[in-house]
Amino acid sequence: MWLLRKIIFPFSLIYAMVVFVRNRFYDWGLLQSKTFKTPIICIGNLSVGGTGKTPMVELLVSLLKNDYKVAVLSRGYGRKSKGFVLADAAISVTDLGDEPFQIYNKHQDIIVAVDADRQNGIAMLEETIKPDIIILDDAFQHRKVKPQFSILLTAFSNLYVNDWYLPTGNLRDSKREAQRADIIIVTKLNRNAQKSQFSTIKDSLKPKEHQEVLYSFLAYDEELKGNGSLKNIAELKGKKVTLVTGIANPKPLVDFLTEMEVSFEHLSFRDHHFFTEKELLKLSARPNILTTEKDYMRLGDKVENCNYITIKHQFHQAGLIHLKNALKAFMK
Repeated sequence: MWLLRKIIFPFSLIYAMVVFVRNRFYDWGLLQSKTFKTPIICIGNLSVGGTGKTPMVELLVSLLKNDYKVAVLSRGYGRKSKGFVLADAAISVTDLGDEPFQIYNKHQDIIVAVDADRQNGIAMLEETIKPDIIILDDAFQHRKVKPQFSILLTAFSNLYVNDWYLPTGNLRDSKREAQRADIIIVTKLNRNAQKSQFSTIKDSLKPKEHQEVLYSFLAYDEELKGNGSLKNIAELKGKKVTLVTGIANPKPLVDFLTEMEVSFEHLSFRDHHFFTEKELLKLSARPNILTTEKDYMRLGDKVENCNYITIKHQFHQAGLIHLKNALKAFMK
């Protein structure tokens, strides 16, 4: 794979030029970004691959929903439906997509909708729901909408400043566009990261004067959820376990289970993979299936003895307080 990415380097130059021209057209007003009356928070990244967007959306929801009528709008990647879809009690994962379905299942006291056309999705929410605030999931590069507040995520293992354009690298947008963010959150650090490491990262990112840089790590819940009989990570020790992942980067989870001394076989699928009947039959023959929360949205009602691990962002250096203060100032 590494060699192939090097061979197709010329295509990444073409991609970089297209991205550059597109962004300049928006900067110069040749392409228009639409502003809406509802306050909009955008969460996204500059690269493909997992940076922890869904748990960050869930964190924002938990911080805002007690005081505001919150709506989350996502593209709904991998769904079988088309156009604007509003989540309700009868919604399925195939209608909504796994990530928005996960958010709706955990936060049924908010509004969750999907639409590949973000302008149309926001207009529909304003017309039918009239939320106090809209959280745009995975929309940093979608410049057809101009949010009032933007949060850019970048994984510590692959900071955008060290990356290159698709298909040689993982960048889907220009590094220069990071300047549009109000907050940059470096995700997936080690929970024991040192203060000197934060300074090194910040020097690499070179944030603008208006930008705040926060640092987070993923915290895994040792309590298991799902339809399986096992209820805690410790109960997996000595058992025959199959880890099933259909996410962009399963390495942090693999590392966590290894640290917890859990032995397992790992079946890795592409991100947002919808499992075939043949695959489901093979998984059903395994005694203990362990998966991510996102994957459980596509597996839970189809495979027995299936448990999942939840994750959440935790912050270094009082980062959560800084985030709360930024949100409070934005919503004034």
